[in-house]
Amino acid sequence: MTTQLTLPLRQTTSPELSVVIPIYNEIESLPKLIENLTTHLDPLALSYEILCIDDGSTDGSAQLLKKYAHTHRFLRAILLRRNYGQTPAMAAGFNHARGKVIITLDGDLQNDPADIPLLVDKLNEGYDLVSGWRKNRQDAALTRLLPSKMANWLIGSITGVKVHDYGCTLKAYRAELVADMNLYGELHRFLPALAFIEGARIAELPVRHHARQYGSSKYGLSRTFRVVMDLLTVYFMRKFLTRPMHVFGMLGIGTTVLGVALGLYLTYVKFGLNQNIGDRPLLILVAILILTGVQMFSIGLLGELLMRTYHESQNRPIYRVREIVESEEL
Repeated sequence: MTTQLTLPLRQTTSPELSVVIPIYNEIESLPKLIENLTTHLDPLALSYEILCIDDGSTDGSAQLLKKYAHTHRFLRAILLRRNYGQTPAMAAGFNHARGKVIITLDGDLQNDPADIPLLVDKLNEGYDLVSGWRKNRQDAALTRLLPSKMANWLIGSITGVKVHDYGCTLKAYRAELVADMNLYGELHRFLPALAFIEGARIAELPVRHHARQYGSSKYGLSRTFRVVMDLLTVYFMRKFLTRPMHVFGMLGIGTTVLGVALGLYLTYVKFGLNQNIGDRPLLILVAILILTGVQMFSIGLLGELLMRTYHESQNRPIYRVREIVESEEL
């Protein structure tokens, strides 16, 4: 039988486990959420903390979290100044988490804290990220399940990271992996793809999923456009993050060569066949292709300079070392 670690009133050492929960208008769910978390975390032989990030709630969630933070030794409430969205809330949680392992889950009681020990055990098998898979998802079929299945297929096809459920917030991360990832836009749903870019070993684990008990979903079809734009960003990061010239330069060279070839043809028509080319649309196309090619090539050069500035100013290497093995004998 495992014994529960006795923690001081306020932790001064780093816990082994951090649970990060974005909160937005979940005042009805919070009491049961905290109760469920402690029920399943207390039996673990791990020190832990719970970070609730209030994303500008207007229903009193922030006030309730402040109350809990004063009465629960393991809970920290991080109150954002306004509603920024789930990605910034997740980023705030990652930045303030002190644990060696970070667990994320939603605050609407649809994720089950009973799955947290299973995720941690899977992570201990040597993975850097374990993603939850809501295999029996309890959501509306037409408005939630169908768009989700289509999105998961599209994201997996474009990023090359085959995960059944990108949208499941319940995930386990090693802290060093999270430290290498910068979040913005709607990138929280692409975390497995971003982790893959960083060289992470990824596993997927079926988890429980419950129907929403309180309130209504904060997500709708209106986010589709933002997701598509971020998906293109992730694809570019995966393919060309450290070599933007490979895409822009090739496009520039290709359009320039095509423009020059058509220009030579028009030159032959003008001087070889003695025909007028001034009123031909092809002449305009030649000018557009050459100008576009020069612009694309210039963008590639600027991208290379920006990447150098990005990596060198932060002393950020273009590689990730998993481990170093050497003899103990010097």
